Amino acid sequence: MGDSTTVPDFAEEFARAAESFVELDHVLWDPISTATLARSRPHFDERVLDACCGDGASALPTAELVGVGGRVDAVDLAKPMIELVRSRAGERMPQLQAHVADVTEWEADGYDLVQCVLGIFFLPDIEAGTRHLIERARPGGRVVVTVWARGAWEPLPELLVAALPEADRPDLEELSRPAIEVADTAGTLAHWLTELGLEQVRAESVQRHLDLTPELAWLLVRGTGLRAIVSGLDGDELAGVRERYLAAIADRELHSVDVTTLIAAGHRPDGPAAE
Repeated sequence: MGDSTTVPDFAEEFARAAESFVELDHVLWDPISTATLARSRPHFDERVLDACCGDGASALPTAELVGVGGRVDAVDLAKPMIELVRSRAGERMPQLQAHVADVTEWEADGYDLVQCVLGIFFLPDIEAGTRHLIERARPGGRVVVTVWARGAWEPLPELLVAALPEADRPDLEELSRPAIEVADTAGTLAHWLTELGLEQVRAESVQRHLDLTPELAWLLVRGTGLRAIVSGLDGDELAGVRERYLAAIADRELHSVDVTTLIAAGHRPDGPAAE
C-alpha cells in the first residue's frame, strides 16, 4: 500500500507473506481482480502488461482471455509471488510470461493493455512510476489502475499499531495509509491519471465489505501489507499482539472492514503527444 501502504518495503513483506496472501485469494484478491478485468476487458491476441502482479489473481484470467495468440507479461519484484504465478500457469498458458523485475525499469512497450491492480502503492515514486506504466501502452492503448478508496481498511492499521509493544510502535502520524491521498475518490483518481497523460478516463468506486471473524482479521495481518507492522517480532511478542489486536476489534464491536476499491480506465493519447 505505499504513500500508500501501511509500511515501508512492501515487496519484501509480500514475499514473506506469500502463503497467507494466497489464502486471501477467494475472499479478497480474486473479486477485486474480477472487477478490474470487467473494466480492462482483455481481448483475444492482445499484448498485456500486468504490473505488480502478485500471485497472478489478475494475470492468470487475463492470459485465458487473450488466448495463445496473445501475450501477458506479469511483472513483480517478489520472487515467491512470481513462482506462484508460474506454478499456477504450468504449461497450459504459454502466453503468460512471469518476470521477477522492477516494473519501474520495465522497458518493453507497445502494449494493447497495461493494468495494475493495487500495485502502484509499491512504486517508490508513485507519480513517476505510474507515468512510466502509462508509457508502456501503445498510442491509443488502454491503461487500467485499481487502488484502495478513502477509508478502506480503517481502523485496522491503527488498532494493530496500538497492539504492539510500546517500544515498537511507529508514530501514527507517519503511518502510511492504504489510499493515495491525491487519488482516493473516483473523481480525484480520474483527474490524477488525466494529469499524468491519460485521456477519456473513467473511474468508479466498487464498494465492498468483508465480515470480520477473528480468523479473517488475523489473516488480513499475515497476508497483506499490514504484515510489515509486525515484522521483526518474535513468536511470543506476535502472540501478544494478536491477542490485543483481536480484543480491540471485539471491544470496538467491529463486524466488518471496508475494502472498497477505485478502478480507473483510460487511453494513452493516440497521436504525436504519445510518441
